[in-house]
Amino acid sequence: VQLQASGGGLVQAGGSLTLSCAASERTFSSYGMGWFRQAPGKEREFVAAIRWSGYRTYYKDSVKGRFTISRDNAKNTVYLQMNSLKPEDTAVYYCAARTVIGGTWYTDGGYDYWGQGTQVTVSS
Repeated sequence: VQLQASGGGLVQAGGSLTLSCAASERTFSSYGMGWFRQAPGKEREFVAAIRWSGYRTYYKDSVKGRFTISRDNAKNTVYLQMNSLKPEDTAVYYCAARTVIGGTWYTDGGYDYWGQGTQVTVSS
């Protein structure tokens, strides 16, 4: 599975961005999908995830109410709508796919495939 993330950029605090992640596989609709981020000097951390059906989502506490993960299985694409951005949201954002059933959604060990990352920079 190849994942292509896009949509990053430079935005002022309080602004919005929407990230997209396009998958190469038609079996995308059966995968759970997640977004992670890694800031300079820090470990990669979980941001949000969504089940294959789209009916169940998971979020890091600090982004709840500001970020929304969604997916369009007809387009093999998952999105991360980010509102009310803060400077601490600055990071490289990665999308990831998980093919296994069970296990945690909140750590990168639960995912099998990764995109290349897209930079999000929030200025104060």
